Amino acid sequence: MNIDESILHSFGGENVIYSAKDLIFREGEYPQYYFQIISGRVKLNIYNENGKEFIQNILGKNQSFGDPLLFIEKLSPINAISLQTTEVVRMSKNNFMDMLKKKPDLSLEMNMCLSQRLYYNILMVNNMASSDAAQRLKGLLDYLKSYHDDDCRHSFPIELTRQQIADLTGLRVETVIRTVRKMANSEIIKLDGHRILY
Repeated sequence: MNIDESILHSFGGENVIYSAKDLIFREGEYPQYYFQIISGRVKLNIYNENGKEFIQNILGKNQSFGDPLLFIEKLSPINAISLQTTEVVRMSKNNFMDMLKKKPDLSLEMNMCLSQRLYYNILMVNNMASSDAAQRLKGLLDYLKSYHDDDCRHSFPIELTRQQIADLTGLRVETVIRTVRKMANSEIIKLDGHRILY
């Protein structure tokens, strides 16, 4: 969700800059803040018992995170880590809730945003259940492109590494590389060097 910065600041939001690889919040902590990205990128991830990373999402400019956890009294099930120098507006949970009470239009937008995220989670669970690697990749690409207005074929650049795509889809990097080549040969995607256009 993208809330106007002036509104966030009027309810106590503060700008914070994180360096690459900074931990913004950790799995097992109580959520304390709403975050909205001004610039940079953030990954949401978990690590399994063997230390293998599973990326839940990679977010960029004008996207928010941490907000779903503010509505429940549960420990965070994920980590948030900056992928590069990232500036966010950070707002405390109390100020965030106060803002939603005083601005019901934002509360409605928040409901739509949370519904979109739930929809994404359902799609990704369905895609993860597929044994077809191309189906998993296409599901991820459809989701990423859904946040952008351009419907033209092969016009949307995928700003993820093959490793990040593998982590998001539960596939091995080698499988992602092979599947990307097959999808390019089938003209589902276009390759511009190493860059994927969808």
